[in-house]
Amino acid sequence: MTTEATLPSTSASPTARQVWTRTRGVALALIVLVAAAIAIAVIRSDARHGELDPRSVDPNGSRAVAELLADRGVDTRVVTTLDEAAAASGPDTTLLVATPDLLTRGQQSRLHDSFADSGGRTVLVTSGSASVERLAPGVTADPATSLDSTLAPDCDLPAAQRAGTADTGGVRYTTTHLDADQCYPSERLATLLRIPDTTGNGDTVALGAPDILLNDRLDQQGNASLALQLLGSRPHLVWYLPSLSDTSATATDDERGFFDLLPSGWLWGTLQLFIAAALAALWRARRLGPLVPEKLPVAIRASETAEGRARLYRKADARDRAANALRSTTRTRLAPLTGVPVTQAHTPEALLPALSAHLHGDGQDLHALLFGPPPSDDAALIALADRLDALEREVRRP
Repeated sequence: MTTEATLPSTSASPTARQVWTRTRGVALALIVLVAAAIAIAVIRSDARHGELDPRSVDPNGSRAVAELLADRGVDTRVVTTLDEAAAASGPDTTLLVATPDLLTRGQQSRLHDSFADSGGRTVLVTSGSASVERLAPGVTADPATSLDSTLAPDCDLPAAQRAGTADTGGVRYTTTHLDADQCYPSERLATLLRIPDTTGNGDTVALGAPDILLNDRLDQQGNASLALQLLGSRPHLVWYLPSLSDTSATATDDERGFFDLLPSGWLWGTLQLFIAAALAALWRARRLGPLVPEKLPVAIRASETAEGRARLYRKADARDRAANALRSTTRTRLAPLTGVPVTQAHTPEALLPALSAHLHGDGQDLHALLFGPPPSDDAALIALADRLDALEREVRRP
């Protein structure tokens, strides 16, 4: 115990160099992953810039369709707030809502109230289950999207018949409106719906995919024809791009919790992963019988074991356990030297009289040394170890 502070570092208390040697592989891998993530983020930072924006010339922008509409006398105006979109509704206006799922529930209800029975046309692009039932009551989005992108019209809508095959495959819709035009079906579910208003000449169009509006897809199939017919039926086109800066999204009745923002599939997937982890834990923790001792694969020196246990005692500040271990070992070695059976080595009535007779010493001092209370600090523990060593040397002296 007296030399523990000067012993070199072991596995119980590795040095900084040893820690670095063991963890440098993991640290290097983390650095590579972080660097790769940053590089990918920088490279792809502009990948979604201007998506479905009629001012953008990016592949995912919609500048081309806006230019074609302008050639036909249709003016396009971009709005980013709900107030502007609601104020623009009218019989001579087509309102296009890009990514309606970004709108809150309150925004969806207010937007529907503004264009319902207005006499104009409303085009909902990729409106999913989070929005289509409020923006187009009586329409439901199927959870499974279309497997095919290019589809045939297969309906009586004149615009679809003139356009022919188009890239509308995406969200699939069902409706309870008997007079709705259900076009471009995928497995008998429409990817384009036209629902006429109950009064007036207005209608609502649900478009399952944005491909016919994108710059890099406009010249394929009948995309351009379908886009121009859907968006060019009125002289004015209001292109609504929902924005996070819209103050109408901060209304108190629109607050949603964390779980409301997660798709239902993620929740079910998390539950399945939790069940799988629990089953794996039960499988790994199974017990097929009593524990069987095994021989160590390598020999461990007694000094290393003693040093490791001493360091654990020191780390846990367990001076009482260390003192009991020292006293118990000393009593076990002293008993045979004084003629006391080892089975009675830890009984003061048997060991102390024989030890006192052998040393001609004070029995009370021996009792405090061999059976006394635990030391109060490290210095007292070291002193106890020294006294026990001295006692054993004295007993062994011829």
